[in-house]
Amino acid sequence: MSIKPLILVAEDEDALSTLLEYNLVNEGYRVAIARDGEDALVLAREETPDLVLVDWMMPSVSGIEVTRQLRARHETANVPIIMLTARGEEADRIRGLDTGADDYIVKPFSMTELFARIRAVMRRIRPALADDVLEAGDVSIDRVGHRVSRQGVDIHLGPTEFRLLDYLMQHPGRVFSREQLLDAVWGADVYVEVRTVDVHVGRLRKALKIDARPDPIRTVRSAGYSFDTDRR
Repeated sequence: MSIKPLILVAEDEDALSTLLEYNLVNEGYRVAIARDGEDALVLAREETPDLVLVDWMMPSVSGIEVTRQLRARHETANVPIIMLTARGEEADRIRGLDTGADDYIVKPFSMTELFARIRAVMRRIRPALADDVLEAGDVSIDRVGHRVSRQGVDIHLGPTEFRLLDYLMQHPGRVFSREQLLDAVWGADVYVEVRTVDVHVGRLRKALKIDARPDPIRTVRSAGYSFDTDRR
């Protein structure tokens, strides 16, 4: 079981946001719903999404401004953004794309088209989320075969360590707090002691230790953990 990608949906129309959430969950994504632009920016700071669907016309902060601010932040600068809007004129499309959107879908649209666009953007910008095999540094994860290897040597991991490694490798170099890892790997609705993260990171480190190879998991004091591919 790999970690499900998180899609942030910024849409103020309740019926559409509910429909999007239902269909995205059925497609295997985690979903965070923002009812306006300001809420979208707050949610994006709490957990960096893997993709953002943002409506152009929203209260408080427009989709254009949300896109601009997400692109300005280091943590979300490379997050794929698809703009949803009823504005279909060429000038509007150009403005949306120039602001930083990766794709632009005019309402009304079919769910089939939306999912095709999502897959295309993820393959192009975040291939780790679309591939069955994820590689970072000298570590490789086969999600279908549920196998992990380092420099060609098979690594045996428990289910939790597998999900933990998968999530960290999806975001190489990014530091996650213990609370963020708990929400992503164990689930926000599951109560687990924060200390549990340290225990599983310790098990993961032990399993990944091969000869004199450096530990790919970096501990950042008072912050959390990250997966670094260039450690020496």
